[in-house]
Amino acid sequence: MFDSRLRPLLAPALNRTAAILDVPWISPNRLTGANLVLGLASAGMAAAQLWVPALIAWLLCRLADGIDGPLARRRATQTARPGQAPTAPDGGQGGFWDIAADFVVYGATVVGVAVGATTAFGAPWLPFLLVLFAYYINGSVFLAFSSIAEKTGRTIDDGRSLSFLGGLAEGTETVIVHSLWLILPFLSWQIALIWALLVSVSATQRIIAGYRILG
Repeated sequence: MFDSRLRPLLAPALNRTAAILDVPWISPNRLTGANLVLGLASAGMAAAQLWVPALIAWLLCRLADGIDGPLARRRATQTARPGQAPTAPDGGQGGFWDIAADFVVYGATVVGVAVGATTAFGAPWLPFLLVLFAYYINGSVFLAFSSIAEKTGRTIDDGRSLSFLGGLAEGTETVIVHSLWLILPFLSWQIALIWALLVSVSATQRIIAGYRILG
């Protein structure tokens, strides 16, 4: 919901950071790898009820995820010939790696918080299972839309690797909710229950919007 508004606001800062990190030994794929490692570390620390370190790792994980794209676009612009539109120098490998890492991180962090909250506060598992179920539907819908939109020439180009359909629950909301779990772990299952509902509504929005666009 907030991504379309925040992306233009955050773009200058992310681009400046990408420029600082534009050195030979740092690549977009390595930043994505850092995103994956930090996300899994956050999940593990949440499972061990190390809430503050888990929060720090989660935020660093999201920062790495926010910078790999601008760095990839910067490298593509540098290697493009004069008059030629920049294209992914890796043939899309980086975009695939980024999406794969994000899915692993999102699922792992839900499980990590569920384990930690269940152990420490006796939280029920069901709300977290509902979040994973909603993530499954939501992810399947936007991946299916992106694939079919690419084949039918109806892509949505917002600078990202895939054609993203907007919805109530997007990246910004995910960062906020996963952070709230770690800041307020004793309320994590209640937050998860509300979040599962919001993601489900977002998935429904994407199903309707995708069906209409491709119709």
